[in-house]
Amino acid sequence: MTIVDWNRLAERALAGEELEREVARAVLQAEDNQLLEQLAAAYRVRRHYWENRVRLHFLLNAQSGLCPEDCNYCSQSKLSMAEIEKYPFMSQGKILAAAERAHQLQAGTFCMVISGRSPSEKVFNQVLEAVQAVKGRYPMKICACLGLLDQQQTQALAEAGVDRVNHNLNTAEAYHSSICSTHMFQDRVETVTAVQTAGLTTCSGGILGMGETDDDVIDLALSLRRLQVTSVPVNFLIPIPGTPLAEAGTTLTPRQCLRILCLFRLLLPSQEIRIAGGREVHMRQLQPLGLYAANSIFIGDYLTTPGQATRLDFEMIRDAGFVLENADGTPLPAVPVETLIPSAQAAP
Repeated sequence: MTIVDWNRLAERALAGEELEREVARAVLQAEDNQLLEQLAAAYRVRRHYWENRVRLHFLLNAQSGLCPEDCNYCSQSKLSMAEIEKYPFMSQGKILAAAERAHQLQAGTFCMVISGRSPSEKVFNQVLEAVQAVKGRYPMKICACLGLLDQQQTQALAEAGVDRVNHNLNTAEAYHSSICSTHMFQDRVETVTAVQTAGLTTCSGGILGMGETDDDVIDLALSLRRLQVTSVPVNFLIPIPGTPLAEAGTTLTPRQCLRILCLFRLLLPSQEIRIAGGREVHMRQLQPLGLYAANSIFIGDYLTTPGQATRLDFEMIRDAGFVLENADGTPLPAVPVETLIPSAQAAP
């Protein structure tokens, strides 16, 4: 096994060097007794770019289910038998109510997601109207996740006030056909490129624990690096009953999740890295350690699965010595956890 000098790896990441594949494999395959050294190296890089700040994102599933794609991990795909709520695009009133909650929870970014391959003209226009309404009331950034998009659509989103568009690569190009056949890896790359051409910042990451190899994990991170995406959500597969991947299960452990986060930080040193779906399921009591590599989390629920109670998220951030970040990147003043939780949403 390759012997790793973790301090040297941090120095290389800070210098902008791309790690060799052999070294990247060593990060993922390191023994447990090296985990704290790994995290220290990742935190050195994270601290350089993000200090001790944590960004909060709030996710709204604004249109659920009825998707014609066959992504094996997704509870909303045409293959899924999962018992989820299905509904068309939400009313503007419901979207504004969700934005109000996001604002109360100190989220810097409001993420609006719809199911489907690509939005219809009617839904796309509703999205534009909702974006303008939210922007007119709340000082949050807006991230839209709308499926495959072309240059004309991304330009319209930019003009409406969208700050960022999410479109995950999901996995390595070589493994993509194992999880989806209704669109290609290149389709996803082209959407990310269209977002960049429109002058919007890019949010793109993946889902780990779907049966991919270590080389697939590395290839995903390298693809994101070469695309120069701005924000990188790292999801860990939630095997939702009724989805094809539910039966396959996953071999993820809390320690392996931390090693993956360390690798992403070392290969994507300046990017916002977000511990996204599945952190509660797979990282469990080690969730706070993930913040030494990542600088962002979702607060609240995910698309069709519940997240951790908001009180626990705020306490985790505070107890680990981190501080919340405003939408403009400045740290928020420290306040009691109780004041950050809207009374109607308070968790025990």
